Amino acid sequence: MEENAKAKKLLYFGLGPDEYTRISECESAKDIWDALQVAHEGTNQVKQSRIELLMRKYELFEMGDRETIIDMYTRFTHITNELKYLGKTFSTEELVRKILRFLPRTWEAKVTTIQEVKDLKTLSVAQLLRSWRKIA
Repeated sequence: MEENAKAKKLLYFGLGPDEYTRISECESAKDIWDALQVAHEGTNQVKQSRIELLMRKYELFEMGDRETIIDMYTRFTHITNELKYLGKTFSTEELVRKILRFLPRTWEAKVTTIQEVKDLKTLSVAQLLRSWRKIA
């Protein structure tokens, strides 16, 4: 009981007034945690649906014709960060290869140069972006 009381107290102090109202009727720290998890992540079914929707966006992602590299990367990062938050992560190599695949055909020569010059297993996304600035 003492451990439960300590955990509840810690959870209460970390919440704002709106969240406190949501959980004020909960009897145990576990009940509070579960209520907060559902409020922020949704049920497992909702969470899985969000992951599937975001994975579809990830798989079909393309750079727009008039989009800058930075704008494209911002959109891409938004999708991958949401997936990471929901528990789906990608290696740096997967992200770099994905970015290189969805660039438009007009970037083909630059992509080929990067693939030949850089080691994609160790190349970070930040290094990839710097490479574009040097090639562009």
